[in-house]
Amino acid sequence: MKGFLVASAFFLASVSSIAQLPPVFSKEQVSQGTETVRRYLSPARIVWQTPGADSLIVNAKRLLLPGNGQADLANNNMCVIKSKGAVHPALLLDYGRELHGGLQIVTGMYPGNKPIKLRVRFGESASEAMSDVEPEHNATNDHAMRDMIVQVPWLGKLEMGNSGFRFVRIDLLDDNTELQIKEVRAIFTFRDIPYLGSFSCSDELLNKIWMTGAYTVHLNMQDYLWDGIKRDRLVWIGDMHPETSTISAVFGYNDVVPKSLDLSRDITPLPNWMNGISTYSMWWILIHRDWYLHTGNRKYLDEQKEYMIKLLQHLSKQIDENNSEKLDGRFLDWPSSENTKGIHAGLQAMLVLALKAGEELCTVWGDKATIKVCNDAISRLQKNIPDINRSKQAAALLALAGMIPAEKANKEVLAVDRAHRFSTFYGYYMLQAKAMAGDYQGAIDAIREYWGAMLKLGATTFWEDFNLDWLPNASRIDELPLPGQKDIHGDYGGYCYKGFRHSLAHGWASGPTPWLTEHVLGVKVMEPGCKVIKIEPHLGDLSFAEGSFPTPFGVVKIKHTKKPGGGISTQIEAPKEVSVVDANGKKLILR
Repeated sequence: MKGFLVASAFFLASVSSIAQLPPVFSKEQVSQGTETVRRYLSPARIVWQTPGADSLIVNAKRLLLPGNGQADLANNNMCVIKSKGAVHPALLLDYGRELHGGLQIVTGMYPGNKPIKLRVRFGESASEAMSDVEPEHNATNDHAMRDMIVQVPWLGKLEMGNSGFRFVRIDLLDDNTELQIKEVRAIFTFRDIPYLGSFSCSDELLNKIWMTGAYTVHLNMQDYLWDGIKRDRLVWIGDMHPETSTISAVFGYNDVVPKSLDLSRDITPLPNWMNGISTYSMWWILIHRDWYLHTGNRKYLDEQKEYMIKLLQHLSKQIDENNSEKLDGRFLDWPSSENTKGIHAGLQAMLVLALKAGEELCTVWGDKATIKVCNDAISRLQKNIPDINRSKQAAALLALAGMIPAEKANKEVLAVDRAHRFSTFYGYYMLQAKAMAGDYQGAIDAIREYWGAMLKLGATTFWEDFNLDWLPNASRIDELPLPGQKDIHGDYGGYCYKGFRHSLAHGWASGPTPWLTEHVLGVKVMEPGCKVIKIEPHLGDLSFAEGSFPTPFGVVKIKHTKKPGGGISTQIEAPKEVSVVDANGKKLILR
């Protein structure tokens, strides 16, 4: 319940404010509440109703009041909707924030005493909820039903839907009919878990971005760790890397991570690639390395050994006589998918990153033979540095793999045109490479420009894709486009996410959340199980940053304040089991 209170506070927060930082919870509380719960929420406002039908829709504001989900015989203060002739009235409701779940409709004692037919449309944007399933703007029912015809009972209730949405349109379909409605409440389905990690600084936009990334991933922590709650309700293992980084920074251990990692392993016999994509099998290795660092769970790591070693051996053979990768299933992210040279450079770097992570894990196991296999393959790959071809994705990966100087990658590619040509998925690695280059201020500015632009368009979760070139004359997602405006949701997108099929709550876009925790708050795990944590803040133009970081032993609290002379004053509280060191490895005296 306490986790829900945090999520509800964030849900109810106005666009110009952020939620209160969550309280600290005990280890016992952290292990509880991992399964999904349901809470019911009334709409925040009525966005639209059928023009000219005012006399046919009476007391619609009744729907904004809190409800109890119970039909009753009092039948007081009902919202009345009538159809007359060719006019079939409709309402568009806004629940204030992206949610995962469905809808509950509670009815009254309307004339006729029979079920009434309604059309219900869910939407992540106001315009999506107004759309038909059609090819022009690509509104679909893929993965989750968002457009349906239902019958509601007389003096009863109906629950329906299982999707990601913020808006709901309801149309009365029966002719010459009166419907009385008591409540139309969203069914909010989520994991009731506490936000153990936190972040607050002198810039409210960055605070909101950190929390929005956290909330986006929280919504996707359903039966498994999904990529999207409307579309892509699937386990895409590569997309999980930013998500698991966010989970480690915000929630600490959660069983949705190993459950999803194991699903991908168990349905992908070698030599197949996870999700049919070679990089996704490589991301599986990187996630396991990072997850072990955070949890220190050797037993779980050992369960991966047999599959991991065979995968590493298979990867080591994906090199030709010119020391060039020869992988199939070639994919980095969608925006880079037409840059053939950039993909090759990125794959060359990904292979090095995966083999390095594998070498680290094999060191834990003492597997000298596989360590040699990894090192030999890395040595060969490092002899061939492919053409980046202006790809920010490739530049970031090559820098992170140590194959080109991070400063060069940043100056010549990443910093060019600021956050233009960033992507929601690989933006995380672009930020990481900028940090490696020492360009912390540039990364902070990119977060404000790129992810901040989504918030300015009404986003409450981060999107599957976003392009700064979409901004001119674009509508907000919480408003219906005006004549002459571009619909930011229906008119844009590409590849598998054209138009309204585009997911507006995609966990792979949460990268700024773990990045701000790692580089501004300055928290980096140095030994498995968070037994040693390095604190090295980079405030840039911020006057202070504070927050918390979850470990298996409890929460570490940190506060940095910039001194008038330019130095930083730091206060830290940590569990006794966690050793905290500075940038030079010197153990810090805790408060």
